[in-house]
Amino acid sequence: MTQISDYMNSYRATWCPGCGNFGIWAALRRALVDMDLPPHKLLCVYDIGCSGNGSNWFHAYGFHSLHGRSLPAAMGAKLANREQTVIAFAGDGGGFGEGGNHFLHTCRTNIDMTYVVHDNQLYSLTTGQASPTSDQGMETKSTPTGDPDRPLRPLQLAVSAGATWVGRGFADDLVGLAQLYRQAIEHKGFAVLDVLQPCVTFNHFNTREWYAQHTHKLTEQEHNPADKAKALLLAGEWNGKIPLGVIYREQRPTYEDHFPQLAGKPLTQRVAARDVGQLIEQFR
Repeated sequence: MTQISDYMNSYRATWCPGCGNFGIWAALRRALVDMDLPPHKLLCVYDIGCSGNGSNWFHAYGFHSLHGRSLPAAMGAKLANREQTVIAFAGDGGGFGEGGNHFLHTCRTNIDMTYVVHDNQLYSLTTGQASPTSDQGMETKSTPTGDPDRPLRPLQLAVSAGATWVGRGFADDLVGLAQLYRQAIEHKGFAVLDVLQPCVTFNHFNTREWYAQHTHKLTEQEHNPADKAKALLLAGEWNGKIPLGVIYREQRPTYEDHFPQLAGKPLTQRVAARDVGQLIEQFR
């Protein structure tokens, strides 16, 4: 049986005291232990940003990608070894700003992996500029008179673009977030988990107290995740009570299912051809 200590090393986290990232990672460790998933069976692909600093002290296979590029790197790794559990991580800036194009088209593919976004409505590693999910009118270092742009609703985009599991959690709700992690990881298809994360240093509006007042957990009686029309509405709710839980879920063939070349042994376990001459001749 795996233990929480199996996912930790001797390095100490450098996040600010009180940062929501601590809860995000604690919940992930709890979910992995519940799943009895050993570290060598997990690959974490990180974006640049505060979320990416987890690569330094989370004990599993890891790859630190370029800003906004964690998804294509994770997708390549998953195609090479479909038996590996692959989780890509990003912040709301890199995930929906620089990486917006990758996000949109990875949803379309429905590849069998998980995308976790640490969503604090800012570019916090660069000291607090507005991000795609910042509230309109929000005063930041890059928008001192208020952000003129309407915020992106990424989960609406995920549902409409083709992701087959879409959910939202809260960094301080370790039990509920761990349950969402497990559902997202075990889902066969592309799972998007948006995690609301307090930034105690730069975001003094969306505080943990604010989230406590403006979020609520979805119940089975309240919402059926198979109801796509309602899922789109729930994914856009923000100014009232922000829904937490599984917003959308469906089953359909994954990206890998369309390629018979990927059947059988994972590509990483196959013996590569020593002589590529015959292969080259086929394309002359």
